[in-house]
Amino acid sequence: MKNIFCFGGDKGRPPSGPCGSHGKTGVGPEGEAGDSAFLQPWYHSRKRDLDKIHQAACAGDVAKVEQILSLKRKVLDGRDRKKRTALHLACANGHPEVVTILVDRKCKLNVPDSEKRTALIKAVQCQEEECATILLEHGANPNHSDIYGNTALHYAVYHEDTSITEKLLSHGANIEAVNKV
Repeated sequence: MKNIFCFGGDKGRPPSGPCGSHGKTGVGPEGEAGDSAFLQPWYHSRKRDLDKIHQAACAGDVAKVEQILSLKRKVLDGRDRKKRTALHLACANGHPEVVTILVDRKCKLNVPDSEKRTALIKAVQCQEEECATILLEHGANPNHSDIYGNTALHYAVYHEDTSITEKLLSHGANIEAVNKV
């Protein structure tokens, strides 16, 4: 039996992927990406695909993250099979304490995952404002775009999140960025 994590936030939102759905549907004919870039903001993955640092970051286990980092410095920016770092997973799951530990340890902020999404894009996409704020205050690039050409600002506007939108703009987000849709 497959052991699947369904990383929907703990704020009453349904998880994405096989356990539920969130947002609009809009995959057009022949796989065109209408709203599909916005459909599944949370990660889902099998436990066996994640290293210990990734599992601890997903769970928000601050003590475990600190323990792993004290023993193995090189895992700080380690990637899983989908090129996600512990920072991506902590942001997607809304664990600002873990995000703080990782950025204080000088992790790389703008590492893209397999869909070219940075931790900032994941935080905004999953509407985790506190995580997004921490990243912006530590210098995360608000203008990085994913495989769809979407920046964090595109996701903030899509979710009508004025607070995150204002923060992104105050940190230099490009209001003229054009996506591929």
